[in-house]
Amino acid sequence: MTRTRIRLALIGLVAGLGVSACTPTVRLQVDPIQIYAKLDADVRIRLDKELQDLLVANPNLF
Repeated sequence: MTRTRIRLALIGLVAGLGVSACTPTVRLQVDPIQIYAKLDADVRIRLDKELQDLLVANPNLF
């Protein structure tokens, strides 16, 4: 009985080492992204004007 237990323990040890050696490695690499954005004051004025027009057309909006 003890030899059988020793053999099973060795088989389990070898199987455990074999399984742990095959673990996959996942690497995630993200390259930096450069974003160039320029907001023009004209865009802001247009948006403000559109908002004012929307509020005049729908006074109960808020």
